[in-house]
Amino acid sequence: MAITSRAPAHGGGVSTTPSAGPPAPEPAPPGRGTAWAEGVERLRAAATTEPGRLRIIGAVLAALVLLFGTAAVWEVSDRVSAAEDVVDHSQPLSADAASIYRSLADADTASSSGFLAGAQEPREVRERYEKDIANASRLLVNAAANTDAGGDSRKEIALLGERLPRYTGLIEQARATNRQGLPLGGAYLRYANEQMSTVLLPAAQRLYEAETGRLYKDYDDARSWPPAATVTGLLALGALVWAQRRNYLRTNRVFNHGLVAATAAAVVVLLWLTVGQTLARSDLSEARSGGQESLKVLNDARIASLQARAGENLTLIARGAVLAEDKTSDKYDVEFTKNMKELDAGLATALRLADDGSGRRPVQQAIAGVAQWKQRHAAARETDLRGDYELALPQVIGDKDHKDSSGASFDTVDASLEQAVTHEQKQFTQAARGGLGALGGLVTGSAALAVVGAAAALLGIGRRLSEYR
Repeated sequence: MAITSRAPAHGGGVSTTPSAGPPAPEPAPPGRGTAWAEGVERLRAAATTEPGRLRIIGAVLAALVLLFGTAAVWEVSDRVSAAEDVVDHSQPLSADAASIYRSLADADTASSSGFLAGAQEPREVRERYEKDIANASRLLVNAAANTDAGGDSRKEIALLGERLPRYTGLIEQARATNRQGLPLGGAYLRYANEQMSTVLLPAAQRLYEAETGRLYKDYDDARSWPPAATVTGLLALGALVWAQRRNYLRTNRVFNHGLVAATAAAVVVLLWLTVGQTLARSDLSEARSGGQESLKVLNDARIASLQARAGENLTLIARGAVLAEDKTSDKYDVEFTKNMKELDAGLATALRLADDGSGRRPVQQAIAGVAQWKQRHAAARETDLRGDYELALPQVIGDKDHKDSSGASFDTVDASLEQAVTHEQKQFTQAARGGLGALGGLVTGSAALAVVGAAAALLGIGRRLSEYR
């Protein structure tokens, strides 16, 4: 075989074969999707197989049951807290506000009664006045410690705390002047009564209305139906029933023990929630209509009786020196008549609201006492208008020769109303605690059963998955 060789090219260059061009770049790998997109893709891929679908169903069922339990715990906790506030916080504060008003009104009545008794004020009247002032002061301190700093109640408490010492100072001036036999004492007493009527009692009334408004808000919060728990509970129950039907259609097995247990747990929580909330609403409604409404009416009636008594006393003290707007009638006698009408209306309403014999009996006694009071007041007023002040005075405040005074009738009315208030307060407390008790254990029970239900649903689905291994 002949071997040939290529001669070097002219000029000493080296001849080479032509080389290929640069290699083509490799195609870029496809862009990496987001974690969310990858998750959706895996979920879509899993949904194409029965085991994948079962895993998705199990996760959804467990999530729904846990969501139901969470909603139940959250909403029931709010209602339990509101019911506890009704029993232990807002209602006692509302009652304290009513007691502040009553104590102030009674102190004003006692001060005028002591003034009418002359220079030597009866010891029991003085002690009653001091007890009322001390009670009002103590309740104001308690209210200040238990109300919001920026609320309306705090403003009224501050006003009462500022003006009450001024009132007591005027009363002491009236007493000191009265002991000296000077007529200026009556002017001090009338001015003190004006401060009580135009400043202290309106502030106490606003405080009572603010605390009662907060009480009614707590009532509404405790009685409101839990919507989120109800909706999520029905969704969880519906999903569990659907999952069991699906299981039956694919396996011809009637029961899956795990799914049945999860369904039972959801049913128990839903029924417990429904029954507990229904009972709580019923008891709290009874506490409001049968207890709190009666208490409000009775407190208003008692305050009207105290103001009527103060007006009756001041009628004798002023002796016609202070006229009503018509410029002819005695101002305090007009106020007495107005307050007695309010007292009559309040007692009629209280008798209608009383739902048992123990509640009606003291109200009936108060009604009888008011009728007697009116008769004795009319007799004393007639005596006073004849100009016989010395005879009218014992007819109003009583003495050893006048046991049947209008003051004795007032004492009967006041004692009967106090008895009625005590009875209604007891009824309120029993009904409100019953409403709170109806929700007892529901928070813990809902949480525990939700966890059990979710675990049972996962176990039930896991049993089906094991058949594919």
